[in-house]
Amino acid sequence: MKKILLILGILLFVISIIAIVVIVRNNKFIDDEKIELIDEKNDRDRESKLLETKKILAKKTEINCTNFKVIEIPKLEIPKLKKREIVVNHKAFSLSYNEFHEQANWVAYELTEQETYAKNSRTNKFLEDYKIKTNTATKSDYYKSGFDRGHLAPAGDMAWSKISMLESFYYSNISPQKPQFNRGIWKKLETLVRIWAIENQSVYIVTGPVLTEKLEKIGENEVSVPNFFYKVILDYRTPEIKAIGFVIPNKKLKQPLQNFAVSIDSVEKITNIDFFPLLPDEQEIIIEKCLNLNYWSWN
Repeated sequence: MKKILLILGILLFVISIIAIVVIVRNNKFIDDEKIELIDEKNDRDRESKLLETKKILAKKTEINCTNFKVIEIPKLEIPKLKKREIVVNHKAFSLSYNEFHEQANWVAYELTEQETYAKNSRTNKFLEDYKIKTNTATKSDYYKSGFDRGHLAPAGDMAWSKISMLESFYYSNISPQKPQFNRGIWKKLETLVRIWAIENQSVYIVTGPVLTEKLEKIGENEVSVPNFFYKVILDYRTPEIKAIGFVIPNKKLKQPLQNFAVSIDSVEKITNIDFFPLLPDEQEIIIEKCLNLNYWSWN
């Protein structure tokens, strides 16, 4: 009888232990789900707070950032040239070509309100740029690479002229972009910049890839695949002189464009490119350190 009671006692003890383990595991599973939900909420909260912080900073700096006398500056869009850097000029844009990476360091142009009114359709005919003496990338470099031939100066900005449209398809103006990036957030930014050109009569634009060491390569010509792309925009007209920059990862993104807005100073640090060097020094210093989200439309 004692043996039977002992066995029953052991069984009850084992069952109790098993029940406790099951309860703990279930609670852990529930806690993990709660943690995941909390993390997602925290991410959304952080994004929201980031936008609000940028708006507050913009309000604090808007007076100091826009009160300038505008002067006429030819070729204002051209960045400061480095040693041995050559500017290649086309009808609607200029560029600096990087032979090692087989794409442009930057593409620069002014986009006026009149130029946003499309008159010519896309050619979709990608061509080697005859002005690049060392030759550019080719169609075969991108063939079955999994990357889009992404425009730096978009074809949509060049539709005002047959020549400028054709030249926008030069491989010197093309960079490997992930399809979800090229057809997603990058396209949204291009469209928004055209709206800004209309709203502000004209804007100056410099755009390009962030070129660094040890990037992925595609094709026989070893075209570098950038991890990030940038775009800087300057509205040099009264009453609201303003500038804004973007640095965006080369991947599919769902966040709003405002999340990637930065000062031009920030883009300069990332790219090691001096933008708008022809501005008077006192203007350049202030304009390029300010970020005024409130002065730009986002619809």
